[in-house]
Formats: sequence, C-alpha cells, structure tokens
Amino acid sequence: MERIKAALERARQERQSAPNALSDTAPGAARGEVAEQMSYTQTRSIKVSDRIMAERRVISGLPSKDLTDAYKILRTQVLQRLLENNWNALAVTSPGEREGKTLTAINLAISLAMEVNYTVLLVDADLRHPSIHEYFGFKPEFGLSDYLTDNIPIQDMLVHPEGIGRCVILPGGKPLPNSSELLNSPKMAQLVDELKTRYPSRIVVFDLPPLLTTSDALAFSPYVDAALLVVEDGRTTAQELERSAELLKGTHLLGTTLNKVRSMPLRDKRNPGWLSRLLSSQG
Repeated sequence: MERIKAALERARQERQSAPNALSDTAPGAARGEVAEQMSYTQTRSIKVSDRIMAERRVISGLPSKDLTDAYKILRTQVLQRLLENNWNALAVTSPGEREGKTLTAINLAISLAMEVNYTVLLVDADLRHPSIHEYFGFKPEFGLSDYLTDNIPIQDMLVHPEGIGRCVILPGGKPLPNSSELLNSPKMAQLVDELKTRYPSRIVVFDLPPLLTTSDALAFSPYVDAALLVVEDGRTTAQELERSAELLKGTHLLGTTLNKVRSMPLRDKRNPGWLSRLLSSQG
C-alpha cells in the first residue's frame, strides 16, 4: 500500500508540470463549460451505425425509445449520488459472468455523456475478457493492457464514437491472464488518479470483471469512489448477492441494477416505466 501511495504522489507532482494528454477538453474547464470547449482533435473518432448499436442493445445512443428512459432514470440516480459526495469514479461489476454488467456500463456511460455539463471516459478494465469495443463494432489496435505491459501512450488508445455525446472509450486491449496483479499495480494506481483528477467535469466509468470469478474487481475497488452492482433476474442468487456486497464493504455501493427481467405482471407492462423502476432499484 505504501508503494501505491508513493506512486500516486509522484503522479500528482508530474501532472502539475506535464502537458495534458488524457482529455479533449481545454485546461481549466469547469462544470458547465464542457459543451462549448469539447473538440476531438487528438482522439480517434469512429462512426457507429444505429443498426450495430440496436443489434447489440446499446440503446442509450439511439434516438429516443421507451427503454432509454430506464437508463435516464438510472443516470439521474447515479449522478445525484456522485454529486452529493463529490465523486467521479464509478465501477460497474456483477457477481457472476454474463449478467449484463458491460452493457449496463456502456448504456449508463452514454446516458451520462448526454448531460451537457459532463464528459465521460468509459474504461474497459475487464482485462481477462475485454469486450466494450465489440459493442461499438470496432477493433482497437491498443488498449489498457498495452499501456500496463508495453507503455503504449494512453492518448493513442482513446476512441470517440461519433454522435454519442461527450463519451470517450479506453479499450481493454489484449486479454491478460495476470490481470489482477496489473490492476493492483502502482502504474495502474497512477493512471486512475490521473483519470479522476485531471478535469472536474469528467466522470470515469470502469467496467470491471465479475466479483466472484476472479480477484480483479476486489483488487481494483480501492481506486474508485463507488460501485454499481448488476444482477440478473432469475439467475443471481441471494447468496451470491450477499457475498458480493460483503466483498464490496470497503467501497461505497450505490445500489443494484436488475437486468434481463423475464416477466412482469400485465398491468405493469402497460406502464412504460416498469423497466425503469427495476433497472434503477437501489439496494
């Protein structure tokens, strides 16, 4: 822990004198000024078709649909908690695999980026199975794992999906079998501190691996301000939920998001807000 603290202090000192390489907003941008100052001059921009997003259920980036309201409500609740506590680094994880954490992180990040006062950096920190790029239909040349292992500059990895608010993606890169050690390294600690503190108008959303299958999320959790836990309707057990909450006891758990709802009473299906209430349930 002492080496991590020392690494963070060195990073802060270097940042005070180093030019900006991790953001596309002008230095000194305050909340409320982002929309006017945002321009993607260094970050690679990609075009993502509505068809690809619809097929892969990236609905927050599509024209208004009923289900996008669910993420808007979730966005509002998350944003309120972040602002109340002056937080800007959020982890999204789940107890097990294939419960929808990555898609939830993507849709939440896009919804947050559509707020006029914020930019959002979506980081694929699931380094064993990086997949965020697949939802947008592009293949990154480099990613976070390449930064950690080969010192590839972060600015060479950032990607902006055109037309999706002020959202920038840091892909995961090549899969890493020893991801837990790298996520808990001083180099990763320096990077997270840089991503969190460079600009006050930035929210950083980290897609983390599942809690109960690897030690990655637990190793990374001290670096974030809060966490959101995605659970699957009819699959995640009460024991798994309790165990996950226990593992996150040292992290501020904002709540749970119920995903893949299979059925609801007919009277609730007539109400377009029924999915919104489930997705934004607090635990």
